[in-house]
Formats: sequence, structure tokens, C-alpha cells
Amino acid sequence: MVQLHFILISALGALLMAILLMISQVINPFLSFVNFLEEGIDQYDNEPPDQDNLFVEYDFIVVGAGTAGCVIANRLTEIPDWKVLLVEAGVSENFLMDIPILANYLQFTSANWKYKTKPSDKYCTGFANHQCNWPRGKVVGGSSVLNYMIYTRGAPQDYNNWEAMGNKGWSWDEVLPYFKKIEKFNIPAHDNPDYHGYKGFLNVEHAPFQTANSKAWVEGAQELGFKYTDYNGANPAGVSFLQLSMKNGTRHSSSRAYLHPINKRNNIHLSKHSMVTKLIFDSNNKKVIGIEVEKRGKQLKILAKKEVIISAGAINSPQLLMLSGIGPRDHLETLNIPVVKDVPVGYNLMDHIAAGGVQFMVHQQHFILSTNYIIKHLDLVFSWMKTHNGPLSLPGGCEALIFMNSKDRFNGTAWPDLELLFIGGGLKSDPLLAKNFNFDKKIFSETYSPLGKNAFMIFPMLMRPKSKGRVMLQSSNPKDHPILIPNYFEYPEDLQKIVEGIKVGIEISKQPAMQRLGAKMYDVPIEECLKRGPFGSDAYFACQAQMFTFTIYHQSGTCKMGVESDPSAVVDNRLRVHGITGLRVIDASVMPEIVSSHTNAPVYMIAERGSDFIKEDWGRLS
Repeated sequence: MVQLHFILISALGALLMAILLMISQVINPFLSFVNFLEEGIDQYDNEPPDQDNLFVEYDFIVVGAGTAGCVIANRLTEIPDWKVLLVEAGVSENFLMDIPILANYLQFTSANWKYKTKPSDKYCTGFANHQCNWPRGKVVGGSSVLNYMIYTRGAPQDYNNWEAMGNKGWSWDEVLPYFKKIEKFNIPAHDNPDYHGYKGFLNVEHAPFQTANSKAWVEGAQELGFKYTDYNGANPAGVSFLQLSMKNGTRHSSSRAYLHPINKRNNIHLSKHSMVTKLIFDSNNKKVIGIEVEKRGKQLKILAKKEVIISAGAINSPQLLMLSGIGPRDHLETLNIPVVKDVPVGYNLMDHIAAGGVQFMVHQQHFILSTNYIIKHLDLVFSWMKTHNGPLSLPGGCEALIFMNSKDRFNGTAWPDLELLFIGGGLKSDPLLAKNFNFDKKIFSETYSPLGKNAFMIFPMLMRPKSKGRVMLQSSNPKDHPILIPNYFEYPEDLQKIVEGIKVGIEISKQPAMQRLGAKMYDVPIEECLKRGPFGSDAYFACQAQMFTFTIYHQSGTCKMGVESDPSAVVDNRLRVHGITGLRVIDASVMPEIVSSHTNAPVYMIAERGSDFIKEDWGRLS
């Protein structure tokens, strides 16, 4: 009897456990989703509200709530009696934008300005109408909401070169404290207070998930001779998993990092859906005293007691300056824009580009970087909602990189001129990737139809381009997109360096770690490039780079920093526009030369440094 009683209890217990398991399979994903929504709503509520009742006058007006603008608004409002207006043309950031794997999807939303380059027969020729897509953030947080979260500072030589060009105060030793000021560094393996900060607003960490392919690629790079490194430490060259502007497996944008913590300050106003159309000058046209802005169909004029700071990025900052009469005289007069100051705004346009389409096939993968795969495995989605771990924490599939000098590839202290960026999926992994990059449908179909899902990509990227382009106005209408002329590959050595990067990627694929995965370069040729040379030749790879010219969204330099006697300079070393008082430009456009890194971290630094310049010039730097 006792034994029968025990068997019944055991059976009832097993049945109860089975029922609970069945319920949990339904409830746990639901609870994960609800918790995720609540978490997202809490984060959204922390964004400063959109102000409808704006003052007639503020102490400072910051144009553009992107990476730089968010930093500046935070730092200036540390002075309690300074009233600051932050103006943003775009939408609010939302929590769906902060799921790392969705990075490429954000280009199809209203958070993107959706720019395209001027058609060319020298680059982007494999894309529709021979145009590259140039995504730029039109959202609170700017391009830090659209980007792939890769946090790289550049090498000491970058900043020492800025100073050598006449920009005092921008040497490596002088900018390093500002990089440290940005960071809440959370990579214990690289702990080093000489190079990293731990009390900043921006969280820096590795993604909590790595694919088998990326691990093998990092190992293969080491087998070839690259040293594993902290590229934001003493050795900027080498191989590494990515350091990311990420917090607990989610995007940590400039808005999340710098605006959310100050949303209760009463001396900041954030005006969204507000497009600044023109600067307002004093009667002598020597000083900027305010802005004209359109907000939801209404035209407003708002004055600045002290300064207007333009932080609209390398495209929109020169656009606004030229619309206001600050720019090249001949160009402005052609458009009947009265010239206030003749300065070379819009020139010196630089960007990092890569040869797209460098694909490698592998044996069956444990995880395929594909939306279809994720849809079939919704457990991955619910797991990420609960833990912020797993494949959804990979920023658009980017996982690792190599920085290298093409002439001294294994030297960890050498000044990088190439990057190899590893992406854990191929061009066929996601049906929207072809549209992301604006591929010509026929060329894409002919070249990549046979490519399967078991693949990864390498972007061989030019880090110190010699070729430079220009941003020009299309018209005097601020709503017309500017003309974007990147001028890629004007200098043949830029093209040859990318070819060398492709060949290094192939060498890595042949290392033992990669061969264990069955890595093999995808060798279905681009028919047009076979006219230049056989598949695998330098001439073929050069053609591939010109066909599939992938921008890495690092446009910079169009309001160049330099001494006043420099005929190519727009702002001085304290980021003030030459010949105009009350006006600064603080964003990637001031870079005199593009840095040998992704540009988001340097923009944070420029904004931190510029904020201190402002405080110091107004006698409030403690």
C-alpha cells in the first residue's frame, strides 16, 4: 500500500511538472516579451521630452542631437544658469532600434536621411544608377543609433598628425584624457587605467555572443602572424573581437548615454522634428545670433545669447553653413545665396570604404546570421529579451577586426592604413542586404544567386584615403538633399591598398583554424570584372572594389580644422568658424584628416573637448 501510494505521488508529480513545462513554453516567451516592452518603455521615458513651448532666447543653441550634440548638451547644462536648446530634425529613438542584430534594418526607417552619392563610373558602379547609399541618422542619438556600435579611437599618429598640421591642443597626449572621460569601460581582460576610463557615460564592452566562425577567424589571423590586441590601448594594430558602444547586450547610443541621465535638468530643452534652415546674423554679418527653424510646419526664430554650435554631421553641417551664406563664394553665387563669409565649406570630404562582396563559404554552421533563421528559431528572440545574450546581441553581424599597416602588417604599434572587418554572415544571409547597399538587381542575381547561407564576409577597408571629395548644395532649398561627390579612387594607391586587404583576407582563410570549418572563397565571378583580368588577379579585385564600393558611413572633414592662413580650413583649433563670432562646428566634419578607425568614438572625443573649449572661453571651466 505504501509503495502504491509512493508511485501515485510520483506519477502526479511528473504530470504536474509536464503541465508546468507546457505552460512555461507559452508563458515564458510572453513574459519575456512583456518585460522587454516594459524595459523599453522605461528607457524611452528617460529621453528628454519634445518641447513645444520654446523660449525666444537661450544661452546656447546646439543644432543636431547626434553623437556630438548629445554630449555637448549634457556638458553645457552642467552649468546650472546656462539655458541650452538642442534641436533635432528627426524622430525619437525607440527600444527596437537598440536590438544590435537589427542595425542594417534601421536604414529603411524614418531615422535615416537616405542620402545617395552622385552617380559615377569610377566607384559604386555595381549599384543601381551607379550610386552608393549613404545612411545618416535623422533621430535623437544621430548615427550612433544607425551604426554598428564599433568603438575604436584611432592611433596616436592620427592625432599627432592633426597637431603637426597646425592644430595645437589635438595631440594624442592631449586627447587621450577625453577618450577616457567618455568611457565606462567594461572589458576586464583589457583593464588598464593608463588607457581606459571607468566613470564615463558611454558603456564599452564586447558582445556577449561569438559565432564559431568569428572565433576561427580570430585564431586564423593569429596563426598568420597577427597579435591579439586591445586596439584602444598601447597597440592600435592587431586582431581583436570588437569593442562596442553596448550596454548589457543592447545598443548604447549617445542619447541613451548622455541625454537620458540628464532628463530631469531644468536648463535643457530638446526640440524634435525641428529642421534648422538658416543661421541668423547681426547687422554687420560678423556674428551669429540665432537660428531659423521649421517645427511641424511652423517657422520660428530663436536667438542665442552666447553661441550657436552646429553638430549636424559631415553632410548637414556644411549644408547649413552654405545655406546661411558661409561657404565658397563661386558656389553660393551660382545659387543666388548672399555670401556672408567666403570659406571652403564642403571640401575635404573623406570616408572609409571597403570592397564589398568578398565572401567565404563554410561547412554547416551552428547559427546562420539570417532573419529567416531567427524567425524559425523564435527561442533566440525570447532568450535575448530575457537575457540580452545570444546571436541577437551581434551588431548587424559584425564580430571582429584587424587593424594593420600594409607595409608592416604584424607590427602592433604601426599606423594602420587598412582594416579587415569580419561579418558573420554573407550577402545572401538576409534578403534586405542587397537593398541596403543599393545593388543593381541584375548584377547581384548573376553574381550571388549560387551563394548559400553558410557564409561569412570580410570587408577590406581603406583607413587613410588619399582621395577626397566634396559636399555641394543642390539648391537654396534646405529640404533638397545636397550633392555628394565622394571622389573615391581618384588616387590609384587607394584602390591598390584595398586589393592588398583582400589578399590578406584570403591568406587568413587558408590557415588551419579556418580550414577546419572548410573555409573557401566564393569564386563565382563578376562578369564585368573578368574583362579586366582573371578571377583572383589584382586587376579583377580592383574592379570588384569599384563595382561594389561599400561605404562604412564615416563621412568627415567637410568643415576642416586648421589655422586661418590655411586656405582649406573652415574652423580654428577651438572649433570656431574663421571670421565669424558666436559660431562653432563640433562634429566629424572638423577632422583635418580622417582617423585610422571607425569615427564614432573620435566624435565623442571631439564633442567632449569642444565642450571644455566653450566652458573655458566663457570662464566656466572648473
